[in-house]
Amino acid sequence: MCLAIPGRVVEIVDDAGQLARVDIAGVRRTVNVALLDDECLEQLPGQWVLVHVGFALSRIDEREALATLRLLQEMGAAYEQELRELDEGVVL
Repeated sequence: MCLAIPGRVVEIVDDAGQLARVDIAGVRRTVNVALLDDECLEQLPGQWVLVHVGFALSRIDEREALATLRLLQEMGAAYEQELRELDEGVVL
């Protein structure tokens, strides 16, 4: 199963390639932020984004991000499996 998971942008790692380091439930991964609407890359660190298969699909506010994370945690095993795969590099 692949889920879109909220993550917080930590830093921009490649301006030209539009890549950012994103913290997703404690796992830091490099994701492509090119799909975000005309975002100024310098403004992204600290922002929440919705990440799916290595791409930030959209920015979301912190309240929505935290509510989504709570719901995902309630999913139990499916969410835990997704996090294991994320940590092992299977997804993203």
